[in-house]
Amino acid sequence: MAEILGIGTTHQPSLVGTDEAVAATWQRIINAPRIDPKWRDRKNWPPGMLDEVGNDMGFAAGQRFRARLWANFRKQRQIIDEFKPDFIVIIADDQYENFKETIIPPFCVYGLDDDFEQEVWNHGFMAKNPNYWGEPHDMKLKLHGHREGAKTLTTGLINRGVAMPYAYKLLHSPILAHGFNYTVEYLDCDRKGFAHPIVPFHVNCYGSAVISANGAFAHLFKEPEQVGLPDPPGPNPALCYEVGARMAEVLAESPYRVVIMASSSWSHCFLSTNTGYVLPDFDEDRKMLAALEKGDYETWRKRTIEEVEAAGHHELLNWHVLAGAMGALKRKPVILDYFETFIFQSDKCFAVFPPE
Repeated sequence: MAEILGIGTTHQPSLVGTDEAVAATWQRIINAPRIDPKWRDRKNWPPGMLDEVGNDMGFAAGQRFRARLWANFRKQRQIIDEFKPDFIVIIADDQYENFKETIIPPFCVYGLDDDFEQEVWNHGFMAKNPNYWGEPHDMKLKLHGHREGAKTLTTGLINRGVAMPYAYKLLHSPILAHGFNYTVEYLDCDRKGFAHPIVPFHVNCYGSAVISANGAFAHLFKEPEQVGLPDPPGPNPALCYEVGARMAEVLAESPYRVVIMASSSWSHCFLSTNTGYVLPDFDEDRKMLAALEKGDYETWRKRTIEEVEAAGHHELLNWHVLAGAMGALKRKPVILDYFETFIFQSDKCFAVFPPE
C-alpha cells in the first residue's frame, strides 16, 4: 500500500564550498554594477546585516550558518531513513544547466538508470574550486534512479491530463542540475552514503530569466539582452499546485512508499525587485510561512507569477508543487526550522509533512 512523506528543504549552493566561499557571495552582489551604490557603505546597512558581517566579513557567521543547515539536514536524513522509501521525488529547478535554448520544458520527470555515477566536482564553477569535503574533482558520486517509479508517475500524470515531459538521459549537461545533486550531497553531509533511489522532477522556476540571466544573477552585472517580447514565463503557482495535487493522487494509488521533497531556499535577494536585489523579501517569506503553518494552501495556490518574481520566490515554485501535493493529502507541516539572513542570499525553511 502506498505511503507518502512530504519534505521541504534547500540546496543552498555555497555550502559545497569552503567556509571562505560561504561568506563571499554577498560581497559580489553588493559590488555588482547594477546594484544601488549605497550598499557599498556600511552606514547604510541594517543592524542585522552588520551583525552577520561582523569584523571578519561574515566568516564566523558563515560557519554558524553552515552548522545550522547541517543540523537540519541530519534531522531530515534521519526521518527519511526511518521512513524507508522506495524512492524520493526531488522537486528542484534547472538553472541553465541541462535545459537551454534547444528546449525549456515547464516540468520534466527524469527516469534515470537504477545505478549511475556523476563527477559533480568536475563540472561548472566547482571544477576550479575546492569543495567542503576536500573530495577530488574526479570523484564519482554514486546515485540510484528508479525508472519504474518515474514511469508510474509520468504515466499517471499524463492519464490525469498533465502533458508531462520525461527523459531517460541528460541533454546539455553531463550531470544533473545542482538543485538535485546538492540536495543529495547535503542529506549525506556526514558521508554515510545515500542508498535511496531518486526521481528528479524538474520545474522551470526561472521562467523568462532562465536564458537571459543564465539562471542566476548575471542580470546584476549587465542589462539582459532582449529581442522583441520577453521569453515565456515558467509555470505559475496555480499550475504548480495542480501538478502537485495530481502527483499526490498518482503516488497514493501506487504500490510505493515515496518521499515527495521540494528543494529550494525561499526569497532570493538577487532576484527580488521588491528589495533592490540585496536583501531577501522577509515580509513575503513570513506571509508564506504563516499560510503554510496553518495549512492554508489556497494562499499558495492563488499567488500570481508577478508576485512570485517580485519577491524573488522563483525557486519557491518547487514548494508550490509540494503544497499542491500536501493540500491534496490534507497534510499540515511540522516546521523543523525557519530562519532569515541578511548576507547569505536567501531565507531557509525546513519542514516535514508526516503521514497520518
